[in-house]
Amino acid sequence: MKAASAEPRVIGSIHLVGIRESVAHARSEVRRWLGDDHPSVDDAVLAASELVTNALRHSAARPYDFVGLTVTATEGMVYVEVRDPGSAFSAPYIRQESEAGDGRGLLIVREISQDWGTREHGRGLGRTVWCAIRAVPCSPDPSAPEPVSGSAGGRGSG
Repeated sequence: MKAASAEPRVIGSIHLVGIRESVAHARSEVRRWLGDDHPSVDDAVLAASELVTNALRHSAARPYDFVGLTVTATEGMVYVEVRDPGSAFSAPYIRQESEAGDGRGLLIVREISQDWGTREHGRGLGRTVWCAIRAVPCSPDPSAPEPVSGSAGGRGSG
């Protein structure tokens, strides 16, 4: 029997141009890389969407720049990383204003992931924003009642 590796393996990596259409492309690539049956595909797609959107909106990325998207995985985690040109004027942060109309991307990422953070690569070398998402389905509560199949108006036994 082969032992599961704890080392992350690259599932997919792509360079996206600095335009808004790249967000949809990022979503479709992450879904393709992981497959529709992966237990955390929806969270990984959402995280990639939010991180790429933030990179395009809040970094110094121009339409001719590239934003890198990499998805790696271990047996129990999926890591989504987005590398952008960075910004001399701002750093990634979670907005605290509850009435804000937008700017909740990192809040969403924080809620769906086990951890998230940034790596600065040095002046003029950009930054990476990453998150780690649990890749195993939640185990059902053994004390929970068994699901009932069929419609709400099921047949009686009598």
